[in-house]
Amino acid sequence: MKHPFQSYRQLFPVLSSHIHLGSCSQGAVSRQVSAAIEEYHRSLLQYGHNSELSMARLEEARAHFAKLIGAEPDEIAVLSSVSEAIAGVATALPYVPGKEGTVYADTDFPTVGHIWQAQELFRDHIRCIPSIEGEVTIEQYKEHITEKTALVIASHVNYTNGFQQDLKSIAAIAHQNQALLFVDAYQSAGMIPVDVKAMGIDILVAGARKYMLGIPGVAFLYVSKDRIDRFKPRLTGWLGQEPASRFDIAHPVPAVGTRRFESGLPSFISIFAANAALKLLLEIGVTNIQAYMSELLEFSIEYGRRKGLNIRMPDGKDAVPSLVAVEAADASAVERHLKSQNIIVSARKDVIRVAPHFYNTAEEIRRTMDELARIY
Repeated sequence: MKHPFQSYRQLFPVLSSHIHLGSCSQGAVSRQVSAAIEEYHRSLLQYGHNSELSMARLEEARAHFAKLIGAEPDEIAVLSSVSEAIAGVATALPYVPGKEGTVYADTDFPTVGHIWQAQELFRDHIRCIPSIEGEVTIEQYKEHITEKTALVIASHVNYTNGFQQDLKSIAAIAHQNQALLFVDAYQSAGMIPVDVKAMGIDILVAGARKYMLGIPGVAFLYVSKDRIDRFKPRLTGWLGQEPASRFDIAHPVPAVGTRRFESGLPSFISIFAANAALKLLLEIGVTNIQAYMSELLEFSIEYGRRKGLNIRMPDGKDAVPSLVAVEAADASAVERHLKSQNIIVSARKDVIRVAPHFYNTAEEIRRTMDELARIY
């Protein structure tokens, strides 16, 4: 299989010594990201204060993420984590008697349930869709979303088995019931193209450390400008206010757009890293990345099954997932063994997640699947 991004491999030092297939947990760090981190560090060492540069990088990162998902910069808030973003939305969602229902699936990341069950006004009106062999069907969404539903939460890609959901169809069902669609794109942004306007997504969150090639400490929250006025954040701070009211302790005025969800100063070192990573992704093009990944993941499934591995990946789906889940009785032990062989993967429950990115090759997949087959 031809590797169209061969020239980019030299940008990722880890690839010279390791097979990095853990993008579902932490993407490989590029030289550009490393240089951005050094820029942050160097500016503090040399000047002692770098607030202007840091705020400039924050605005660049905001604009780059907006471009990545087809949004406008004022529709993006820059936060510290996906958990913070979900909590911010949960505490800002207006409570309307008779319209207080929330819907999510048991395949969503546990944080979703943890946060919504902590909301006293909403927790008795949660409808959790039971998955069927790791998948959630459109028919199930039709059954669980009603006129009482205020918000539907959906993972773009399942974090354990790579199942990709049809967001446009889910959005249509939500909107038919005057509900909003909130998408968790942590396992897709940077690898699968997202167009929030075309897909009908009202709210979306993604962190920088996985397929977006950054490091922990920064996440991006999108809220459509057509929906933002209904949200009055209770988790806020001085950066979430209009500039004129930031230093007025008695008369806060929420910022225009999704910026109102911001609070205090973010982790600027993570912002520098995310900005550099997003620039690289936009240079390559997520559509180009997906085209190659479709081939690489198809090869991964075929080769893994040929080696006798049980791959827990939805069949018959046209859309490419972002990972391949290989069944393993003791996944953590397998992860540790592969790490000893300089192969980076990620264990979740009873599967090993093989999560390549554009910098990976078919030969790296072969070597990984061969090692998995050897020990099982």
